[in-house]
Amino acid sequence: MEGVTAAPARHLVEFSQVEFADRLTEALQIYVMAMGYPASTARHRRTLWLDHTGRPGWRAVGWLDEHGTLLGIAYGYTGGPGQWWFEEVRRGLLTTTGAPSLWMHDYFELTELHVLPQAQGGGLGEGLLRALLAGTPRSRVLLSTPEYGPNPPGRAWRLYRRAGFRDVLRDHRFTGDARPFAVLGRELPLPPPHHSG
Repeated sequence: MEGVTAAPARHLVEFSQVEFADRLTEALQIYVMAMGYPASTARHRRTLWLDHTGRPGWRAVGWLDEHGTLLGIAYGYTGGPGQWWFEEVRRGLLTTTGAPSLWMHDYFELTELHVLPQAQGGGLGEGLLRALLAGTPRSRVLLSTPEYGPNPPGRAWRLYRRAGFRDVLRDHRFTGDARPFAVLGRELPLPPPHHSG
């Protein structure tokens, strides 16, 4: 029919705190699927994610399909002293280098970035990353991601390396988690995306 256009197959949206809370069940399902966690993990993370919405500089973005189903989610906020993640990374830096790092000042903490496994590999992760970081006035961004090693690195690693993230702290153990994590960072803003061909 003339004048009728189909809804875009995928579109990025920014969520308010209320919209994020309304989508929290969907977002947590994506989180546990993307990370390979037990479904019960979502229940334990719900309160924490809601608590994060009250932090300074909090913002969230997501990908929706043409039916309004959430395909990916990312959020973060301004990091600083007194926050659990800040104190954990500071402890790791003091242990390994003997001094806190300039990275720990004026940074945006990219807390979560996840895409449904069946939707991965199509640029949604990079879209989330760019949309989230474009809205922060901080001078740098920090994140932590599980260590996967060099053979082969996971999709998250490839995304962050492509975006210019560098090592800040490697093989770090957060309190209560036996897995090794890497803390990665880069200056903001991100450069424009590179398109070949």
